[in-house]
Amino acid sequence: MNPEMDDVASLGRLQTGPSPRGISIPEFVKRYVGSGVIEPVWMNSLGGLTFRVTDKNKNLFIKWAPIDSGLDLELERAKMEWAIAYTPVPKVVESGRDSAGAWLISEAIKAESAVSEKWKTEPAIAVAAIGYGLRAMHDALPVELCPFAWSAEERISKARQRVVSGITLPGQWREEFRGLSPETVLAQLDSPPMADQLVVCHGDACAPNTLIGSEGQWAGHVDLERLGVGERWSDIAIASWSTEWNYGPGWDGLLYDSYGISPDPERINFYRLLWDLNE
Repeated sequence: MNPEMDDVASLGRLQTGPSPRGISIPEFVKRYVGSGVIEPVWMNSLGGLTFRVTDKNKNLFIKWAPIDSGLDLELERAKMEWAIAYTPVPKVVESGRDSAGAWLISEAIKAESAVSEKWKTEPAIAVAAIGYGLRAMHDALPVELCPFAWSAEERISKARQRVVSGITLPGQWREEFRGLSPETVLAQLDSPPMADQLVVCHGDACAPNTLIGSEGQWAGHVDLERLGVGERWSDIAIASWSTEWNYGPGWDGLLYDSYGISPDPERINFYRLLWDLNE
């Protein structure tokens, strides 16, 4: 193993918030990789880490989650193994857990995240690929055969509980919603828009979870823990929102065009609010 990789923070590659200090590569990852090269590529808000592992025999990604994080990597494995029959997602190699955490190992797809340095400099290509890929995924995954749910009703119930209990407060919401009172938000949750079309949603359709091939074509999706049957606008609203976070304002129209749909302001606003309340 490359000793320079032992301190994750030293590479400055963790992309959710400031690079943390004092975080070491989990012992399982060290043992599994052996003499290979470990590249930390992502950290989420719950402490989950993703590493790329390469040597002459390996080109893998290892997701690792602390034991108390609430991240369910076994469920994600089940969803990946179901989805791969219909749409491009990474092939699972193995998963497991010990007293420190859980892991999910998958084969790398020959592509880069839509927010890699390469694609952040070519946002028109990246956003078009995100929109096209999301539509392709929605079209390919069979609703009637999907055993998983991404139910708006359950998410609304969870959001309502979080607002009523004060777990989520206006000062924590994104700028678009920060001026709303809890009472106004609860009223909106009580009046959701009519369902448009049920699809198998990605559940976390932010730009980083789309993979793009070297020629700019959509190549697959990653991070499928939330995958399940739900309203398609719950994906579209977040995918379009994330273009602003990752590429700057003004790219959402291209995403709608690439998906093949006209924007629906009511549904976009509602599903963005629902997302924000549950994050």
